[in-house]
Amino acid sequence: MASMTQAQTVETDAAPESQTARPCVFVHTNHKQWIGALVSQYSLKRNSPNGDAFDVKIIHTDDHRFLHDKEGQPYLRDGLTRHWLVEDLQSFTPLRFMPPKLMGYQGRAVIIDPDIFAVGDIHELLTRDMQGKAIMCRARPGKKAYASSVMLLDCAKLRHWDCEAEFEELFAFKRDYMDWVTLKCEAPETIGLFEREWNDFDHLNAQTKLLHNTKRSTQPWKTGLKVDYTPPLKKGSLLSWLRRARESVFGRYGLRGSYKRHPDPNQERFFFQMLRACIEDGVVSEELLRQEMANKHIRPDAFQVIERMPPLPAPAAAPKPSLAAAG
Repeated sequence: MASMTQAQTVETDAAPESQTARPCVFVHTNHKQWIGALVSQYSLKRNSPNGDAFDVKIIHTDDHRFLHDKEGQPYLRDGLTRHWLVEDLQSFTPLRFMPPKLMGYQGRAVIIDPDIFAVGDIHELLTRDMQGKAIMCRARPGKKAYASSVMLLDCAKLRHWDCEAEFEELFAFKRDYMDWVTLKCEAPETIGLFEREWNDFDHLNAQTKLLHNTKRSTQPWKTGLKVDYTPPLKKGSLLSWLRRARESVFGRYGLRGSYKRHPDPNQERFFFQMLRACIEDGVVSEELLRQEMANKHIRPDAFQVIERMPPLPAPAAAPKPSLAAAG
């Protein structure tokens, strides 16, 4: 993928020991959320006055053959049989469990989705007291489960994590996808909680540290495009039965409508101001953005929206971010 040269990416093999002591933030993504991942990576460095103290790397589905090898095969999700589709908007989610191995099971790492953007200083999270926990994350509201979309990891305590092996268990029906991604497979005493500001679900205020545009239907960079994601199904749910019936007649995305405008104009503004800064600093080229618009991964009026955005103020104490190619 040609656009990979514009960001620091990682391979499947664990990093050499000499690199594992340095904290790292990983953004995991697929080709559909590539622009989001680049903006996310950029925001993490730009909005930290401690940007030289940690790395930011992208983990991409295209670099991991095991995700593609299961295309179309049945797996277990929320007690139901689904079929794996690497083209789905969120096919990157299994890669949440890869950072400890990439870090050689040493040091601190944070893993985030490509629709999460730094408002505050991620270094504060990387260096916080984990109180002996292996994982810190946010609880899912109203559910006895955890949100793994942002996790602070003590990699030495997660030697049992092997992303590819655990992914294989989904297709052997030994592991349920939802149990996996909500951390129900982990011992509860190894999980600690951080404040919601470190994974702020479609909420932006003065306390927000990491803004998560978690509602896929209103992600600001996709407004007006046809929906291209699969909503969750629940065992025994009439709505889930109707969704499956619709898929069988009209296809996976048939009659799902279009992405809507985000209800908070401040969040739309935040993303497009950050995207404008990415273009000005050469992180995202105009050619790449046009290509992603042609691929229907970015809304067709993206340039017009960017033109309406005032430039971001210069970072108060941080140098302009340098996003090197992977070595």
